[in-house]
Amino acid sequence: MVNFSGFRIYLGIVLGLCIFSLHVFGEDANAYDIKENYTKYEYRIPMRDGVKLFTAVYVPKKSQGPLPFLMIRTPYTVSPYGVSEYPERVGPSLSFMKAGYIFVNQDVRGRGMSEGFFINETPHDESKHGPHDINESTDMYDSVDWLLKHVPNNNGRVGIWGISYPGFFVDASIIDSHPAIKAASPQAPMGDEYLGDDSYHNGALMLAANFSFFTGFRPQEGPTLPPKNRTSFNYGTFDGYEYYLKHGTLNELTAMIGGNDEYWREVVDHTTYDSFWQSRAIWKHLKNIHCPVLVVGGLFDAEDMMGTYRTFQAIDTYNPTIQNSLVMGPWVHGGWARTNGHYLGVVDFASNTCAFYNESLLFPFFEYHLKDKGPYTFVKATVFETGTNVWRQYQSWPPKEAKEQKLYLRENGMLAFNSAGNVVASDSYVSDPAKPVPFVGYTALGMTQEYMVSDQRFAWKRNDVLSYQTEILDNDVTLVGPVSPTLFVSTTGTDSDFVVKLIDVYPSDLVNEPNIKKQQSNDPQLPDVVLAGYQQLVRGEPFRGKFRKSFENPEAFTPGKVEEIKFSMPDINHTFRKGHRIMVQIQSSWFPLIDRNPQVFEDIREAKKEDYKSATETIYRGPNQASLLRVFVMPKP
Repeated sequence: MVNFSGFRIYLGIVLGLCIFSLHVFGEDANAYDIKENYTKYEYRIPMRDGVKLFTAVYVPKKSQGPLPFLMIRTPYTVSPYGVSEYPERVGPSLSFMKAGYIFVNQDVRGRGMSEGFFINETPHDESKHGPHDINESTDMYDSVDWLLKHVPNNNGRVGIWGISYPGFFVDASIIDSHPAIKAASPQAPMGDEYLGDDSYHNGALMLAANFSFFTGFRPQEGPTLPPKNRTSFNYGTFDGYEYYLKHGTLNELTAMIGGNDEYWREVVDHTTYDSFWQSRAIWKHLKNIHCPVLVVGGLFDAEDMMGTYRTFQAIDTYNPTIQNSLVMGPWVHGGWARTNGHYLGVVDFASNTCAFYNESLLFPFFEYHLKDKGPYTFVKATVFETGTNVWRQYQSWPPKEAKEQKLYLRENGMLAFNSAGNVVASDSYVSDPAKPVPFVGYTALGMTQEYMVSDQRFAWKRNDVLSYQTEILDNDVTLVGPVSPTLFVSTTGTDSDFVVKLIDVYPSDLVNEPNIKKQQSNDPQLPDVVLAGYQQLVRGEPFRGKFRKSFENPEAFTPGKVEEIKFSMPDINHTFRKGHRIMVQIQSSWFPLIDRNPQVFEDIREAKKEDYKSATETIYRGPNQASLLRVFVMPKP
């Protein structure tokens, strides 16, 4: 996780915590001079408990009348500090700067130059007992109240936005919100770190990403200016697979981080869905929201995709009378604010998807609700359909017209929408923690962005990966919403992971386009790719087997006993084109994306090197033990 002007993102080749200026591709970085057009003010805004929060305010030098506030709250500092020091960008995009807003950037309590004590993902306490009890919602309320009274020429309206961690603060800030908050856009918010966001996916630790982030994001004591010269964590190699295998246990990796590792220890010490995580699940508290909300996320966000969906769904559930809409584009974490969204790796989305989002969706949303400027039409869900590369608008998400179907694992590596009847069979492989399956087929230090669409042919060739694929499709097949595996499994160990991947297999006669390598600049240089037969990952998720009955109370496997595992992967909106195939791969490691499972039942944070054992994993296929994926299929047009 690396901070890009107030939002965090993992990058495989960037070491430590880095600060970059916001940049939207397609915009000339020198086209707009913030210092020329805005006056900067710095305030220390008092909260109800006496703590003062550092706040930078940028006011247009020329305006036609009172203007609204557009505010972001961040744990990543609102630098540069000093009224004569200006960033390259403020606000979500160039359009906002030119249109004129009073931009407000605030250090949350205990971070940057703000006073107070920082708690990682502040738990939301709904039962405040006195006038000085605080949470993130009260900090936003007090800040808005102060800004309205002390910053002149405002129109009494406030919009709030933020990506990733700042998106979490948007979620937390709109609960019991100040009446002046008229529009909010939580973008890739951390909704529940244990249930599918940054820290754990179905009980499996997102190893490389968390280690990378917490080598740089550390506790601070008192208001602290960012260091002038940042030092990166020294891995001693550019090969993350090698590094994490060498330092193979969580205790060894904790020692590598060194002191001041409180946040890392919080993650690795809480391996079940205990009160620590449950108290930080902000989506459960998204009630009493009074303003329209635009929830934004990426279909290839490896960090907080589930937080986006959970935020949208929870707001709908708890606040049925407000306008609540969803935008999902073909983007990595925060990609809509710093790329053009045209490519991810070699996958081509055929247009500048970010320009469409910024100009046609986000900008009109705030202009309408904060300035009464139109036109603006409320749409429940605007979701990019990958495969066909078309923006779709829906009256609900997932679309109600989609019908559930089942994709069955079949004999001879087949995958089909019909079962094999009464045939009882199984497929097995040996999972060896000493030789875990990599998550990409090339050398990378950490969690790359491209992995979400990466070619899976390297895994298809391994004997510890099971692959099932349909016949060549006669027609387009569009899958929307969640993908939900049901697996009947057994293991010779007492615990095992099961990774399920849904893959789009390109035609074997596909011809490469010129200059097809358009990968993210932050990822390592990808090897040359032949698109004929490309196995594009559409969605993949792990499941740690001991949590098959409860994330709170893990349970060992009985060696050889058949058990059922059921879970849901994050929603998709993908068309498998005519001439392609649908593939499913199953494996028991995904390294170092997730931590290795010793394949014995124990607390993995206490595992020693000698605890890691090989196990034979068996996937069952039969009338009463049908391993399958439940999917939702859109009707043919």
